[in-house]
Amino acid sequence: MSKHAFSRELRLLTPEHYKQVFQQAHRAGSPHLTILARNNNLDHPRLGLAVPKKQIKTAVGRNKFKRVVRESFRQKQHDLPAKDFVVIAKKSASELSNEELFKLLDKLWHRLSRPSRG
Repeated sequence: MSKHAFSRELRLLTPEHYKQVFQQAHRAGSPHLTILARNNNLDHPRLGLAVPKKQIKTAVGRNKFKRVVRESFRQKQHDLPAKDFVVIAKKSASELSNEELFKLLDKLWHRLSRPSRG
């Protein structure tokens, strides 16, 4: 049975980790969120979240968004390539239901999992 935890090693923890992803990233986006991805030298994917107060005003909304993204990542982690991912929320993300957000994330994870063309 495979492990589906969201342990510390699956997270981007330091500002340097985030900077590396922002410098040379592949992008997949929608009107509601953007996911940046960059290859890492590890054997597993890692996740970072950027949910600005300016985009999602309430703490409840920001926490809901982060909870759904983490859960989606946790479920898909074994299907994802060894990349660092940063999910950035946009204003309209707070209007999505949990189910709509899950479907959108599934589509974007799949898009970023394909081998790059360049």
